[in-house]
Amino acid sequence: MVIQTESGLGSGVIVDTNGNVITNAHVVAGSTTFRVFLATGKSYDGKLVGTFVPDDLAVIRIGAPDLRPAVFGDSDQLHVGSIVMAVGSPLGLQSSVTEGIVSALGRQVTEPNGVALPPLIQTSADINPGNSGGALVNLNGEVIGIPTLAAQDPQAGGTAPGIGFAIPSNVARDIAAQLIQNGRVTNSHRAYIGVQAAGVPNGQGVAIYSVVPGGPADKAGLKAEDVIASIDGRAVPDQPALASVLSSLQPGQSVKVQLRRSDGSQIVVTVILGELPG
Repeated sequence: MVIQTESGLGSGVIVDTNGNVITNAHVVAGSTTFRVFLATGKSYDGKLVGTFVPDDLAVIRIGAPDLRPAVFGDSDQLHVGSIVMAVGSPLGLQSSVTEGIVSALGRQVTEPNGVALPPLIQTSADINPGNSGGALVNLNGEVIGIPTLAAQDPQAGGTAPGIGFAIPSNVARDIAAQLIQNGRVTNSHRAYIGVQAAGVPNGQGVAIYSVVPGGPADKAGLKAEDVIASIDGRAVPDQPALASVLSSLQPGQSVKVQLRRSDGSQIVVTVILGELPG
């Protein structure tokens, strides 16, 4: 299906007979009106149910009769080398299909806006503009991922051919169910440290400018003007790196955080990570 917003086009997948459609959060971002065009040729106004930007997922709802929901497969059963197809509406061309294989699982990818996505499926099936929010399906026709972006080539510019990423279906189903039931995410499964921070010059770490009262960092004694150098033994030279490291960790996990204090001293503290709020 095609999802038309005030700012462009995207794709979506029908979740249930109640008209709920899953898509990417970046497809609906900044829009208040939606028009959904089905393969039948009919179109319907859509209403936003909810979004969860950290996983780049959203649900909109249409009032259409006789819908046939997609069948979702188990993304945990995927293997590298599995044949998959990306189905969507690139450039508004409805029901377009590209074929490829699963190149890797559990890829850590940060979007251009700095959002670190959950571990993703990498595929050689082309993800073209407008494919976002569509379906990555296996040979049984089951949705095993939601295509979200293609890799960018920093040298040649534009997208890198044959390197696309999709959100695993098990993540998408869980987040969609929470959005449909509550209008928001109540159990994100994403680690949270509870700071607002920005990178310092020359990739020397991430400077904290605000600590969430009562959050994990606050409880561990982190303070504004501290600079985070590493978490769980992994360097965090900038904000995207911090987001990427946190996306690979689990709520409740105890991690070592290396800090530089404003007086130049270096210390290591233990932080028990919380859960990212929805």
